[in-house]
Amino acid sequence: MYFMRKTFAMIITVFLVSIITFFAFELIPGDPVLAKLGINADQAQIEALREELNINKPLAGRYISWVSGIFTGDMGKSIRYDMDVNDIIGQRFSVTFQLSIMSIIIIIIFGIPLGILAAKYDDNIFGFLISFITQIGLAIPSFWAGILLIYLFGLILNLFTAGGYVSWSQNPLESIKSLFLPALAIAIPNIAVVIRYLKSSILEEKDKDYTKTALAKGLSSNQVLIFHILRNAIIPVITILAMIIAKVLAGSIVIEQVFTIPGMGRLLINAISTRDLPLVQGLVFYISIIVVMINFLVDIVYKFIDPRIKLD
Repeated sequence: MYFMRKTFAMIITVFLVSIITFFAFELIPGDPVLAKLGINADQAQIEALREELNINKPLAGRYISWVSGIFTGDMGKSIRYDMDVNDIIGQRFSVTFQLSIMSIIIIIIFGIPLGILAAKYDDNIFGFLISFITQIGLAIPSFWAGILLIYLFGLILNLFTAGGYVSWSQNPLESIKSLFLPALAIAIPNIAVVIRYLKSSILEEKDKDYTKTALAKGLSSNQVLIFHILRNAIIPVITILAMIIAKVLAGSIVIEQVFTIPGMGRLLINAISTRDLPLVQGLVFYISIIVVMINFLVDIVYKFIDPRIKLD
């Protein structure tokens, strides 16, 4: 019943997202046809492109046609690129996906262990150092971290590519090197967020009765931390991780611009600036679906970690 109700809620959410996504951009002033053809285009050209893009049809009919296209894999044609929206998103998604996976791996590898250590050594100099570094990580914007990384590792040490993108099919090693610095720039502030939340959550759990009971039974502090506290403390951190994963999978607009990575975020900026409405609607709907799907998966993970969790 839990999963059925969650699935039903997800379907309703996707339906509402499709309505908001379509109508919000349709109601924005401006003419995408004129944005492509220019103000000197003659009326025949304008009418022909309107007909090709189905802009002349009533709004409700266009929405039904757009939603139907989503289920059949046809989200329309980009005005600027003159290609299917699905094909463009597919090309850019592969770049953003690689960048996101690398960022998420870095965040988990550093964020969770350091969060545990920050809580374990909260009352000594080691814990203070982790907290101090965490504050620095929180204070540094991603774009500034990216510029510093380019200067240090790309230009001075010449260890990584200082910008641009090499595809995996061209050269796997160079592809990883081209994405490592932008992935690290995305990861740095998010590592700090994970450390902070996990530390706070662990410290809160340490004061609860079940922790004192486990210690009274003779378990070591490490055993209590790993086998008892962490299971409860990780639940709020999963929410933070889910938000981070959704954000990076949607494409980092700033980092992709700084490192000239041809991903989803950069594509969205270009689509908005050229009023490429079919592409903007496709991208926003795609990003919304990612957020909804990740929240759904998080609910399942919650239930797996703690079966006592109910729908409410």
